[in-house]
Amino acid sequence: MNTWLKIVLSLFIVFLILQLPVFNPEKNYVDADTHVDITDKYEVPMDIQMDLYVACYNCHSNYTEDYPWYYNIQPISWWMNGHIRNAKQALNFSEFASYPPDTAAKKFENLYKVMEEQSMPLKSYLLLHDEAKLTDEQYQHLADWAKEMQKKIENGIDSTQN
Repeated sequence: MNTWLKIVLSLFIVFLILQLPVFNPEKNYVDADTHVDITDKYEVPMDIQMDLYVACYNCHSNYTEDYPWYYNIQPISWWMNGHIRNAKQALNFSEFASYPPDTAAKKFENLYKVMEEQSMPLKSYLLLHDEAKLTDEQYQHLADWAKEMQKKIENGIDSTQN
């Protein structure tokens, strides 16, 4: 048997073995309501909340609901799981209310910047998720809201719902 054929066959067998469910990463979904979502502490107008939910929550929360069919193919699921894990480390709306005020202010500042730059959601994500595309107006509205929330926190103004 040709050496190249043996290599290709071996790689194919490894690929098939990796497709076994035992190698799938755990999905990003928590059943319990933690009561530390951004909406549990901060004033989030409904239009802002809907934009965040549609464009951001799949990666920046504990509730990824829409896993595409290709998520079940290795190593794609590992790659996507890494993206979600990194996104949640940068900003997790499901745990935002647990951030101390200085951290929350910094997160709002960063949110403002990425909305101004229109750098989120990632272009690679938008290729397959048309519903997450924001208009220029939505980006600006989110940026303005994030800047307002940052200023409220920095100035010690009660920006909480509670």
